[in-house]
Amino acid sequence: MTAPADPAANAAPAGIAAVMVSYRTGPVLARAIAALRAEPALARLVIVDNGNPADVVTDLARIAADDPRVRVLSGHGNIGFAAACNRAVAEIDEPTVLLINPDCVVSPGALESLAAIVAGRARPWLIGCRLVNEDGSEQRGARREILTPATAIAEALHLDRWWPGRGRIRRLNLHETALPDATTAVPSISGAFMLMPAADYRAIGGMDEGYFLHVEDLDFCLRFGRAGGTILFVPDVVVTHHQGSSASSTAFVEWHKAKGFMRYFRKNFGASLSWPTLAALGVLVHARMAAKVALGLVAGPRSREA
Repeated sequence: MTAPADPAANAAPAGIAAVMVSYRTGPVLARAIAALRAEPALARLVIVDNGNPADVVTDLARIAADDPRVRVLSGHGNIGFAAACNRAVAEIDEPTVLLINPDCVVSPGALESLAAIVAGRARPWLIGCRLVNEDGSEQRGARREILTPATAIAEALHLDRWWPGRGRIRRLNLHETALPDATTAVPSISGAFMLMPAADYRAIGGMDEGYFLHVEDLDFCLRFGRAGGTILFVPDVVVTHHQGSSASSTAFVEWHKAKGFMRYFRKNFGASLSWPTLAALGVLVHARMAAKVALGLVAGPRSREA
């Protein structure tokens, strides 16, 4: 993947097509769609219905009938996030694609602000923004290091807090470090909000459909960076990410997350890691899964994005 020779290809990414994958998302879905439809820079919204109640499906059909920019893909069942993203991107003609979670509510003017930042920037680029919780605090995952065995272990055990010389220890998530003053390059961002040229998404094969739920975004960022792409984080553009909106069980989410982590490590580091190291990572990943599931059972029914 290389930057285009035509300077016009680096113009402002007018005509943004948003891709939103929904699985039993809950009431926040309507707010997320409304916020996107209010964005002047939105040219198209493709909603992939991976499984929603009948009343939500009816509402989505009504929105699509009222707004020619909106298209709903449904009837395929829950094919997972990665496959759904790829299916939606195959349906768009717009030059720029935004992957956005169905529980993300954009702040007014967010798309225009991001378009202005990347106008004239040499491709390939991938851009994300500050994801915040409902209380306005920065959310984990919006800016990250590359996921490696070392950053995974440091993140899981919070080694930077307990190990001498912790300044040299790099954790996966960077939300506990100082917020940058301006747009800055980072190794990885969250799949909850990713804006990029559609051609660059396709150039590296889109999302790896071997992932069903979680970790596909980390894999995508790794491949994007290796292909020569620049990944940017914009602290001044804010999107509220209402995590916990989908009616998926903790066990379902954590099982697929554990599978995703192990697929990622085997795929990207399997050739350089010994089998004892991979086995140790497997123990850590599945211990984390068991702990999360146990906490979910203690806390009672809960939701997660899917």
